[in-house]
Parts: sequence; C-alpha cells; structure tokens
Amino acid sequence: MVGNSHDQGRLPAAFLRPGSSSFFDFLADIAPEQLPGNRVLPPVEGPVQIPHGTTIVAATFTGGVILAGDRRATMGSQIAQRDVEKVFPADEFSAVGIAGTMGFAIEMVKLFQLELEHFEKVEGQVLSLEGKANRLSAMIRGNLGMAMQGLAVVPLFAGYDLERAKGRIFSYDVTGGRSEELGFAAVGSGSVFARGSLKKLHREGLTEQQTVTAVVQSLYDAADDDSATGGPDLTRRIYPIVTVITEEGFRRLTEAEISEIARTVHEGRLQLPNGPQAPVL
Repeated sequence: MVGNSHDQGRLPAAFLRPGSSSFFDFLADIAPEQLPGNRVLPPVEGPVQIPHGTTIVAATFTGGVILAGDRRATMGSQIAQRDVEKVFPADEFSAVGIAGTMGFAIEMVKLFQLELEHFEKVEGQVLSLEGKANRLSAMIRGNLGMAMQGLAVVPLFAGYDLERAKGRIFSYDVTGGRSEELGFAAVGSGSVFARGSLKKLHREGLTEQQTVTAVVQSLYDAADDDSATGGPDLTRRIYPIVTVITEEGFRRLTEAEISEIARTVHEGRLQLPNGPQAPVL
C-alpha cells in the first residue's frame, strides 16, 4: 500500500502551471479532444435526424432584461420533445438561450457556465458582461467545424451590466460573430415572426410585467406561423421558460407566474387571433 501511494493525490504538472484564467483555453491545451467542436463524427450515409431547439427571444426593460424560449424540440418534421429547456443561467447576472443542435448546445452551455465560474475563482472577481459575451463568441467559433457539417449552435446571450446599470442582449452567428442588439432580439426557426411581433409591441419605458407579456406574445406569434416553435400548451401545462435578470440577479419565473400570463394571452387571442393591434401612426 505504501509502495503504491507515491503518485496518489497529486495533480499532473499541467494543472499546477500558471496560465490563462480561461478554462476553455486550458482544456484546449490539455485535452482538446474533449471540446465539442473537436469531436470526430462517425461516417454516415444520408441525412441524420437530430433534435433541434427552436425559438429564443430577449427584450430589455427599464430595470433589466428578459430572456425566454419555447419548449419544443424538433427532429425533421417530427416533434422530438415538448418540454425541453433551452434557457439557462450562465452565472448570477447573465443567461443564455440556445437554438440549434440540442446535444452540442447543452454541452456548450455547461462549458460556458464552467468557464465563468473558473474565471471568478482564479481572478477573484466576476468577469464583465462584455467579457462574458466575448468568451461565448470564442466558444462558438471553436464549434465552426461542426456547424459546417450541419450541427450548428446559435445562442442568444443576455445579462445585467453592473458597470452600465442596464440590461444588454448579444446575438451570434455560427462563426462566432457577435452583435449587440438594442431593445429586443430573437434566434431560431421562429425568430422572424417573434422579432416582427416584438417590433410592434416593444418600446422604452415598459415595466417588467409588460415586457414579459410582450415576450410571451412574440412566442405565441412565432408558434402561430412556425411549426417548429411550440406555443403555450394549456392542456399539458407546458409553458415557455421566462427568465428575468436585474441588478438583484437571475430569476426564473415560476410555473404559476408564467401560466397566468400565458392564459391571459390565450384568452386575448380568442378575441383577437392575430394578437394585439399596433396603431398605424
């Protein structure tokens, strides 16, 4: 037993060597094969049906930002899952919503969460919101090889900027290109319809409750015109995931809170199937 204890409990030298505060960079150096974008895919013939997440929306309000997503995952023309979760906290003051290949997307989110936690432990401080957005951009760029093979991950990132004291939204393309969105944004198959809805409903000065309602309306509109987006399912009690990020941190609305809003929106649609009417002028 003594003879076998020489190396027990000791970390490899690479774990003790000073370096970057980025866990993503550390993993790329020590075990690059563990990164999602470096996986070797087996040869296949013909199209492969893989679950995909669809619509994610975000909108700012006076005290912060809302990030929400529908619950449907599709696999080709079929519904793969009705109650999938696509919106996750990145840390205390930010969140990320995922559209695209579900398996890789969830793995990327977990790696991103670990990246932010690792930075905070190494540096002793929280990474700025701008820095978080840049780190996520680098991770998406690392998945470019998979994206070119049809396994794209396109997230929507939102958070409360403690330095600027306001909510901010960042969107990305498959190459890791980052854009800050003003007011609202949407990604996924139903994004065109959700963005069009928010374009008419969103405005400065909305309260948190009003912004949440506008976001749910936009997801309802997306589900109305995009078969891959799931609207509120009152029968199964499956509602969109809605998160709020303010100076007090990340909060996910409870099922009771979001079900009340979803039912109110649904009742309104019984009278106006196309939703709230924006003034012409």
